[in-house]
Amino acid sequence: MKRIGLTVRAMGAMSLLAGLAFAAPAQAVEGNAEAAASKKSMCIGCHGIPGYKASFPEVYNVPFIAGQNAKYIEAALLAYKKGDRKHPTMRGIAETLTEQDIADLAAYYAQAK
Repeated sequence: MKRIGLTVRAMGAMSLLAGLAFAAPAQAVEGNAEAAASKKSMCIGCHGIPGYKASFPEVYNVPFIAGQNAKYIEAALLAYKKGDRKHPTMRGIAETLTEQDIADLAAYYAQAK
């Protein structure tokens, strides 16, 4: 009986810790558009050309992202980084980006024309 009580308490403690981990808000990273100047070169070759089409892995209409909502860009890059979005080129690029890089690029493209 003693062992069951310890197991139940341990499970309760783990549940509490897991709940706290999900309840604590993540620190939002503030984007800096000026800092993206040195980071945008990997993006501009495809996303800076209106009407551009890429041919890998298939013919793909590449979106022109200047003026796009920053939160959308952040969400898209994070989804590529996690593998939730499946474009291999974007996944490869997103995997190299830090959260700060993503926030900076999103801020840059949101204010770009």
